[in-house]
Amino acid sequence: MDIDRLEASPVGHLIPIVGPDPATHETVEGQAFLPAPLPAELTLSTGTWNTINGATAALARLDGAARLIPNPALLRRPALRREAQSTSALEGTYAPFAEVLAADRDDDRHLSAEIREILNFERMAELGFSWPESRPLSLGMLGELQKTLVLGTAGELSDAGGLRDRIVVIGAPGKSLEEARYVPPPPGDQLRAGMESLLEWIASPPPIPTVVQAAMAHYQFESLHPYSDGNGRLGRLLVIVQLLRGAVIREPLLVVSPWFERRRDQYQDALLELSFDGDWDTWIAFFAEGVAASASESQTKVERLVELQTELRTTVQRARKRGVSEQLAADLVGTPYVARNTVASRYELSGQGAQNAIDALVALGVLQETTIRNNSGARLFVSPKVVEIISA
Repeated sequence: MDIDRLEASPVGHLIPIVGPDPATHETVEGQAFLPAPLPAELTLSTGTWNTINGATAALARLDGAARLIPNPALLRRPALRREAQSTSALEGTYAPFAEVLAADRDDDRHLSAEIREILNFERMAELGFSWPESRPLSLGMLGELQKTLVLGTAGELSDAGGLRDRIVVIGAPGKSLEEARYVPPPPGDQLRAGMESLLEWIASPPPIPTVVQAAMAHYQFESLHPYSDGNGRLGRLLVIVQLLRGAVIREPLLVVSPWFERRRDQYQDALLELSFDGDWDTWIAFFAEGVAASASESQTKVERLVELQTELRTTVQRARKRGVSEQLAADLVGTPYVARNTVASRYELSGQGAQNAIDALVALGVLQETTIRNNSGARLFVSPKVVEIISA
């Protein structure tokens, strides 16, 4: 950790710590960085304001596209799974997107460790989105999210669901306290006070655009690093939660992590540089650029999926197929991988009735059988056109 630069930081200060070294487990002395409470006012450059305004406009266009969809909730699942796969990859947990899309969350007996972590993000996100916006975020609520995220994974430690009870370091695995890239505040009163201050700030933010609020809160959350595992993934989910609560978007169809994943080093460096120099302008410009690009990409996918839904439905109608086959074709934009048992359950069909509906779409070229099997071992059929759009 660059002690000299952090000693001069205008957005926090170093505090002494004593505890077990993460690498050697021996008791050592060191220093950690405690970020100051978020400011009520900022001075930003004209260029950064232009980027912020561009991000806000891009989010408004995404929101407009979502409102044109008869059932926007249908597109939540592929958006969430793309976000889940990418945000997990940022933290070093990778699984091919096709396997993530194909996974059956209702039967988790044979999930790989990677897929389990990724699907836990989806569960966590759905929980966060389910809370009424009038209910202020609290430590208890964030703890519920973190506990959901790490359930059944290697990150489910003794302090899951609560603020961490151990010293953590940011950097390459196996690094000692002295070699760490960054050391967040230790467990205890200062960490709790920092989180309580952040949540109060989020509940009553200064009169600045929601994109700026999200950028500032994201930095603060990652700097405090309040949990023993899952901070990056939970922190990026909170970006979407804040945009929803700020009524900038009304459906969680924004996928932000792929943009940041493609710029992983720059993203991590930008967070650390803000701790060094207190340059909010540079961080907020970078963050807003990412949100703008992500919103535009998400809007394009939403519009293409809506067009494809009409195309698939028309294909089935022209073949004079009605009923379940038509509905199944329309629903593929939300669930592009289907199995006989899931179709039977979703549309209340017999096993043979479900297979007949699938076979009808295979004959029309809407579905094709794939070599991928879900975690239950079931044969899967896929809509390649849907996967092509949401995988881009």
